[in-house]
This record gives sequence, C-alpha cells and structure tokens, in this order.
Amino acid sequence: MKKIMLLGSGELGKEFTIAAKRAGQYVIACDRYDNAPAMQVADEREIFSMLDGDALEKAVRKHNPDIIVPEIEAIRTEKLFEFEKEGIQVVPSARAVNYTMNRKAIRDLAAKELGLRTAKYFYAKTFAEMQEAASKIGFPCVVKPLMSSSGHGQSVVKSADDLKTAFDAAMEGARGDVKEIIVEEFIHFQSEFTLLTVTQKNGPTLFCPPIGHVQKSGDYRESWQPFQMPDDALRKAEDMADKVTKALTGYGIWGVEFFLTKDKEVIFSELSPRPHDTGMVTLGHTTNLSEFELHFRAVMGLPIAGIHLEHYGCSAVVLAKEDADHEPEYNLIDALKEDHTRIRIFGKPDQHVNRRMGVVLCYGENGSDMDALRDKAKRLADTIIK
Repeated sequence: MKKIMLLGSGELGKEFTIAAKRAGQYVIACDRYDNAPAMQVADEREIFSMLDGDALEKAVRKHNPDIIVPEIEAIRTEKLFEFEKEGIQVVPSARAVNYTMNRKAIRDLAAKELGLRTAKYFYAKTFAEMQEAASKIGFPCVVKPLMSSSGHGQSVVKSADDLKTAFDAAMEGARGDVKEIIVEEFIHFQSEFTLLTVTQKNGPTLFCPPIGHVQKSGDYRESWQPFQMPDDALRKAEDMADKVTKALTGYGIWGVEFFLTKDKEVIFSELSPRPHDTGMVTLGHTTNLSEFELHFRAVMGLPIAGIHLEHYGCSAVVLAKEDADHEPEYNLIDALKEDHTRIRIFGKPDQHVNRRMGVVLCYGENGSDMDALRDKAKRLADTIIK
C-alpha cells in the first residue's frame, strides 16, 4: 500500500481518489476549504492554502507520503522539487508541475524549445505592455492570466476600447501570486479537442481517442468522444503531445489541448499534467479504462494493456444557478428515466452562479449519432438542479 497526498481535492481529485481506494491505497486529500469533493472519499484530510509553502511542508512532514499528486494550479511548486529530491514521487514530476502551472513556461517550451505550432503571443505585466502587445497581434486577441483555472480572467478582446476591462479581469482572475498576463493571437478554429496522453514508467506513451469539447469563457461545458478528425491531423497531434510530455518528464495522464482550423491545421493550445475536465466523458464507459484509472495505473507503475474505444459518449456539465452557502437541491429522476445515462454529483458544499456541480454522461453504440447524444446530455443536465 502507498500513501498518496492529493494537492487539490475537486471533482477530478475525487475520481482519482476513488480509483486509488479501489486498489487499496491510502489517500490524504488537501484543499483550502473543508469537505471538498475528494475529502469525502479519502482516508484523511488537510485544510490549507497550497500557496503557503510552510503549511505545505508541514502537511508533508506530518503524513510522510510516498506520492504527491497535484490537482490544482496554485501550488508553491518550488517545494515539490525539494520533496522529489528527498525521494517522494511527484506526479508526473516536479519539473512538469512547475512548467504547466504557469502559461509562460509551458508556452515558451512548446513554441521556442520544441518548435510546436502555437498562437502568436506576448506577455505583459502592465496595462501599457498589454496595449503594445495587442497592437502587434491585432484584434481580436485573447487575454489570459499566466496562472488561472476554469477560464477565470480570460476574455476575447475585439477592440482597443475593451483592453482595460480585459486587463483588470485577467489580473483579478489570476490564481496565486503571478501577476502577469499573456496576450494571444485569436485562432479562427473550427474545433477544439483534447488528446489524453498517458506516459508510463515501464511502457510506451499511449493516447486515448481524441475528445471534442466546447468551452464558454474558457470553462468546459460539454465534451464528446471520439472527436472525428483526419488521421494525418491526429498523428500530428500525437507527435506534438509526445514531444511536450517527454520534455516535461514523468508518469501519469496529461490533458493536451489543441485547436483544429478549417484547413485541418493542428495548433497546440495548453496542457494539464493530470486528468482533464473534458476527460470526464470517459466516466461514461467510452473507453475501457477511465482517465482516472489510467492516471492511477501510470502513477503506480502498473501495466496498461491498451486503451480501447468501447462506446460513443458525451458529457454535459450541471451548473449552479445561484450564489448560496449550501448545496442545491438535486433532481436525478428525470435524467435517470432515460437509458444509457449516468450522473455524477461532485458534492461541492456551496454554490456560485455557473459553478460546475456535476456532470451528465450519455453513451451509445459505436457509430451512434453524436449530435443526438450531445443534445440529450445537455437537455438532461438542465434538469438536475431545480
């Protein structure tokens, strides 16, 4: 049995914890607030800010974990290098977490060191620098904090008149103490997709079937698997994902995001060194192993015989409709009246408008009408919270 410390205990961490517990492991779930989703299924819990280096070290010394699994962006990452040097396994690696928690590091690695096709971009710490960057890129452009999650602080700027509002939103939406933004070229893409990539200690890098997704204000709303795309474009995406994950090093699952243009050009967007929110579609048995089971096996160095598509499937998020200091009243009856449907309620203890509270999963036989499945999932997701 291994002792696993989870840094960040949201819905993704909850599913990873379930996978670990099913295999007899011991999990300590950590987050900045009590009763976070993963804490509800873990063996122990710790409540502190991951950006507090002293508190993070105190928790590690108290529990002496074998493995540390980061699930959020806002972590005092320099501490992870110290723990790794002491022999604690950091997932996928301290290097990977350090790079990917900051858009500046990962974008420079992808574009400048590895030569991957990305959107044109500049960085800015002040409004004047942002204005200069936007003038070079042109409008529309995309503005994001260097460190954020779930689309916080992200906006599309259509003219110079909108820059100040976007600058303020990016600074306010930043997580941690990194007060810098990235100004990107707006890609006129046809679709966005996620390529879940599994790096293994004792095996080859594996890829899940691509996942299409829709985001609103930078936050995931629905996803479906498989995402239909030309074989040569998929090979290019796999090649890029392989290069960037090898450069970052380590073992686990990675959510590698891409744009696909109308001309079928594949453009690298972002990368997460952990299960991806769009990958929750795999909880609906689209693949033989969910992304959380794959992550657990890779983390533990266990064999993965193969990844196979078993069903066509899709997910649609359940969103909170109000700000409240309690859980909403859930209605599961309407959705569960329909066959080939599953529901996952995350168990978040409070609400704010448009916070993800759960997900509806619908699936069918391979070759099913994906548009119909997507419509069904979105329709049912709207019935969950009254």
